[in-house]
Amino acid sequence: MTGSDEAVRIRVRGVVQGVGYRPFVHRLAHRLGLAGWVLNGDAGVEIHAEGPAEALRAFAEALREEPPPAARVAGIETASVSVEGFRTFAIRESARAGTLTARIAPDLPLCDDCLAELLDPADRRYGYPYITCTNCGPRYSLVLDLPYDRPNTTMQAWPLCPACAAEYHDPADRRFHAQPVACPVCGPDYVLKAEGAEDLAGPAAIERAAALLRGGAILAVKGIGGYHLACDARDEAAVRALRERKVRKEKPFALMVRDLDAAHALVDLDAESEALLTSVARPVVLAPAREALPGVAPDNRELGLMLPYTPLHHLLFAAGAPPVLVMTSANRSSEPIAYRDDDAAERLAGLADAFLIGERPIARRVDDSVARVGPFGPVVLRRARGYAPTAVATLPTDRPVLAVGADLKSSVTLVVDGQAFVSQHLGDLDHYAALEAFRETCEDLLRMYEVDRAALLVVHDAHPQYASTQYALELPGSTVAVQHHRAHVASVLAEREAWTKPAVGIAFDGTGYGDDGSIWGGECFVGSIAEGFERVAHLRSAVLPGGDAAARHPVQAAAGFLAALDGLPDFTAPPFDFPDRYRMATELVQKRVRTFPTTSVGRLFDTVAALLGFTRAVTFEGQAAIWLEHLARSAPTVEPYSFPDLDFVPLLRAVVEDRLRGRPVEEIARAFHAGLARGTVATARALAGAHGLDTLVLSGGVFQNGLLLEEIAAVRADLTVWTNQSVPPNDGGISLGQVVVAAFTSEAGDHQRP
Repeated sequence: MTGSDEAVRIRVRGVVQGVGYRPFVHRLAHRLGLAGWVLNGDAGVEIHAEGPAEALRAFAEALREEPPPAARVAGIETASVSVEGFRTFAIRESARAGTLTARIAPDLPLCDDCLAELLDPADRRYGYPYITCTNCGPRYSLVLDLPYDRPNTTMQAWPLCPACAAEYHDPADRRFHAQPVACPVCGPDYVLKAEGAEDLAGPAAIERAAALLRGGAILAVKGIGGYHLACDARDEAAVRALRERKVRKEKPFALMVRDLDAAHALVDLDAESEALLTSVARPVVLAPAREALPGVAPDNRELGLMLPYTPLHHLLFAAGAPPVLVMTSANRSSEPIAYRDDDAAERLAGLADAFLIGERPIARRVDDSVARVGPFGPVVLRRARGYAPTAVATLPTDRPVLAVGADLKSSVTLVVDGQAFVSQHLGDLDHYAALEAFRETCEDLLRMYEVDRAALLVVHDAHPQYASTQYALELPGSTVAVQHHRAHVASVLAEREAWTKPAVGIAFDGTGYGDDGSIWGGECFVGSIAEGFERVAHLRSAVLPGGDAAARHPVQAAAGFLAALDGLPDFTAPPFDFPDRYRMATELVQKRVRTFPTTSVGRLFDTVAALLGFTRAVTFEGQAAIWLEHLARSAPTVEPYSFPDLDFVPLLRAVVEDRLRGRPVEEIARAFHAGLARGTVATARALAGAHGLDTLVLSGGVFQNGLLLEEIAAVRADLTVWTNQSVPPNDGGISLGQVVVAAFTSEAGDHQRP
């Protein structure tokens, strides 16, 4: 040290713990000749550095520009401090002083370095299914408490052997402070259990598991965040058996392919989709199918596939597992994924022919994420492994806030020291097991971040009968209700931290509780997060006979929407052939019994699907709309139907007339999508012009429809269009929108519960 040296104290926020950031800082400081220390603190990584001013400037720049692959730097705060005269640069033990706000890293895919070692017979970790380093492996599904140190993970039961300990304590090693580090000598293993057969462990278990998959068996495989059910995707009998056992009638299965070559052979994969598929999140990516796989995705022109992301996946393929596997969440239909061994053994009995069980416990269930590439950028349809629980925005508030989301596609968001941490996908809360998972996750986040519950602001949907609303009212602190569709719009702006940005916001979905107590779902707003959103237009109101049941039966929804038309034909006769449910629903409408006003665009999609031939009950949410989209993609570009001022009557009349004329249903479906897009943009442009705005925000489950977004992109003209990218446009993004509305608008002020 010299008299001309200076000193700085630096705090790095973001995903910077458990991803090799401290050893990176250590190596960087030595390279630049700096002294001082680095440690994991409550809010991120804390650094004290001393040395020449020029070296300190280069150090600060490299901290942001050269982080490890898995790190995500959200902010760097630097302050000049007194020189303390350090002679070396050291890595110190983690410090605790105040409120925990450090970001937990998401689970990471196996890195190339570990993959090379895994497949190298000369390496001491050859074939070891738990190989990892600071650049890869489990994080969120492993951590039990903060800070992220080995005693606070599910690896606490496996002491390091001398060889692993040497790597763990060597700042120059790739495994320095890699909390899950282990090897065949000191770490957990995998065991294969099959009824009537002797248990197998280690490489023999994986070899036998691959053989079972080749032979048509259904295998329960323990992964990072839970169990999967796997089978050969090209074995039609195995796929059919899996559907029957899971009671999953038609919902598509996710696939895992051996490598990128297998992916390209299976789907049309453009550069953007390939980048998403190979990204650090390793989501399931939806892409147009090139090969028909009977039973995998009925009535669907797309397949959802992912690449191997754990050592075990790579070992299964190396051992000869089929190159395309069904890899679906291990559960019965609509239940949460099984992740505890005892629970999996009980719940999956009769579903799986054998179990490949890892000895390392899973701290919390984390499903696979699902994403696609859209005309306005990538779209996350299910936010879980690889994304959760990263913070997606930083709010200017110090108060802890918990938003409990909606009851479908549930997620929760916790704000600590302004950082909004969005949880993984939790499922639909009308199922008891999913409700328990929701409660566990809320409690888990509150405990992990040591939230003062007395100071907590709890935000919930305005629907008084939601299970999430009831849970919110049980918690201490104060509560706030936020209207469903305002939360949708706010979630898009929140991703961009556009707190004061005024915009036209359009929220199209199936169901949301409106200000007037009716069923909304086709809403237009003007405003901003800071000033609030005024409802200025909406889909023409229809009636919904039977309430929620209409969401499961498209012909029932059709009875309510078609009642607005004059001179209707007999829909129980060809070419419509509606079943008796339509007649019964029509009687409800005529008698005004159990009918409810609605502006739902989701139910409008169901109506058109019914008119074009989808007259059965849906077996999963959005099925009829997905069917309609893929029908439309079979047709060339056509003239759009008229959809003036969001009035569905001219549109539906044209659909009915064309159907009676015998026009191909594919063309009708395409004209519907084009008409809906053009009418929506026309309404948005009129509102933007009237209020001097240039930005259109789109959110809600209907905007998962890729064709609709493509049609909107084609006619948007000079409008800037923003859609969800970090959280789903469906109800999985609601909790983020709830948080920011509650924090910023006077309409969602701090109200004590009665």
